[in-house]
Amino acid sequence: MTFIRKTEDFVCEKCGCSIKGDGYTNHCPECLWSKHVDVFPGDRAGNCGGMMKPVMIEKKGKQYIIIHQCEKCGQKKPNKTGKGDNFQAIVQTSANNSFK
Repeated sequence: MTFIRKTEDFVCEKCGCSIKGDGYTNHCPECLWSKHVDVFPGDRAGNCGGMMKPVMIEKKGKQYIIIHQCEKCGQKKPNKTGKGDNFQAIVQTSANNSFK
């Protein structure tokens, strides 16, 4: 299955920040939390609905990847960081892991 781009605005259920989506927005750029709504990126076909905690940061080349873990079902999913992501939140998330 390929990525499905959907432009959706949302309010972060963790920190309350209002987010203007760009079709690639998967997580709150302020606190980095996400919501478990997809089976495949962008499809909104997931039925879990749990909150996805940013638990780790991985480095792939020049890109930093947020690893989210669902607090409801435990599934882990990767997502690229974005230009507008809170750098301090990225640093804080990465403090407890070593880059892979």
